[in-house]
Amino acid sequence: MTSCRTSFSSSRGRLRVARGQVAKGLQDFLAVGALLTRALIVSPAYLPWRSNAALAQLALGDRSSALGLAEEELELARAFGASRALGVAKRAAGLVAGDERGEVLLREAVESCEHAGAALERARALADLGAMLRRRNRRTEARELLREALDAAHRASARPLAEYAETELRATGARPRRVLLTGLESLTASERRIAELAGRGMTNREIAQALFITARTVEGHLTSVFRKLRLDSRDQLAAALDVGAAAPA
Repeated sequence: MTSCRTSFSSSRGRLRVARGQVAKGLQDFLAVGALLTRALIVSPAYLPWRSNAALAQLALGDRSSALGLAEEELELARAFGASRALGVAKRAAGLVAGDERGEVLLREAVESCEHAGAALERARALADLGAMLRRRNRRTEARELLREALDAAHRASARPLAEYAETELRATGARPRRVLLTGLESLTASERRIAELAGRGMTNREIAQALFITARTVEGHLTSVFRKLRLDSRDQLAAALDVGAAAPA
């Protein structure tokens, strides 16, 4: 019964915060905390209510209360040792702390989430770190982080996160034309056509002659294709592209 109530309240709290009802969302998170405390469940790996509540308090301007909860969750996560819980706690603590310590914690959050295979939480930490660096006018590094966060958010169908990352990315002065950085949908028409011809067994020289471009251009496009599709050799192109389909004009 406690599990159902806490899961429902936690989900409702996140939804309320996303809709701008931060105070009501905070009430939900604190209610979850009260229930779990009575049930003697303190591990943040179950529900990270302290981190959620801390971020809501920060949004409401109550940094002192936010700092207390964020640090408590971070201490518990370190004691528990689970990478995902540690990543979530470090992200919240980093946002609350700000300044140099905040940057360090956000970088550690990215690493912890990557180690845990928590792609969406890693994307959140990347976006927050990028936004922090953007505000410090470290735009070059911020762009790289925000592009990666944007890519991951779209792949996870996390629209609010994608919108946040894209807004921050544009604030750096970047004008992203293509949202995805990896995968089939990230290929340009030229990259897709060249990759499909290569997948059919044509050499770089043959492709260059067929498309009236240089062999160096073909090589450059294929290098980009291998990176975007995370391939190691031409032998993998056919399966990755399903080259039985017609190449785009």
